[in-house]
Amino acid sequence: MNDPFGAAIHDYLKNGKAPDIRVDSNYTEDESIPVAWFFRTLKEMPRIEKKAIDLCNGEILDVGAAAGCHALVLQEQGKNVTALEKSELAVEVMKIRGIRNVILADIFEYKEKRYDTILLLMNGTGIGGTLSGLKKLFLHLKKLLKPGGQLLIDSSDIKYLFEEEDGSYWVDLSSNQYYGEMEYEVKYKRHRSTFDWLFTDFENLQKTAREAGLSCELAIRGDHSDYLAKLHI
Repeated sequence: MNDPFGAAIHDYLKNGKAPDIRVDSNYTEDESIPVAWFFRTLKEMPRIEKKAIDLCNGEILDVGAAAGCHALVLQEQGKNVTALEKSELAVEVMKIRGIRNVILADIFEYKEKRYDTILLLMNGTGIGGTLSGLKKLFLHLKKLLKPGGQLLIDSSDIKYLFEEEDGSYWVDLSSNQYYGEMEYEVKYKRHRSTFDWLFTDFENLQKTAREAGLSCELAIRGDHSDYLAKLHI
């Protein structure tokens, strides 16, 4: 098994602590993710996540649920939520934490039923990997929506990472490869994983949604470069 996120989440539940998850990318190196972040309460969540939870209605699918922090809040609020996660260890953790409806699956392969709300948080666009991958994701999720259903997804415009003090940029933002398409390497103890991960500005998210036949509106902007978008057919 090679599952850094699942192993870290499982260790944290078992021991009450765990070493940070280490992250390198094609733009950054030696960053860390505290594992406690996956266990945050509603009070500890940023306001775009609180807004997303408020907007959830009907039957809800929480995609990439990790340790289930959002699903747990929704369940405690009496909402009908199902948590979907492809990590076996993370699924085990969610079941132990008392989340009633948990599915072990890759979202790109899941076709079992339709939902009123599909929720993708913690940089939900990352699952797409690239802008073309995001379009593929939207086309698939569109088939999982009930009539009148909605997608709630967050991301960030990471252009600020490349800005110099004089206002210029150290990468060509107009190059053929979109600057938000990142290559990640994640490490936790003996576990290591590499994958593509996408951050997208709102304008490119809106454009990609339109190409997939979805309308897209800005729900709320966060405190930095992050935002929450609402998409529907």
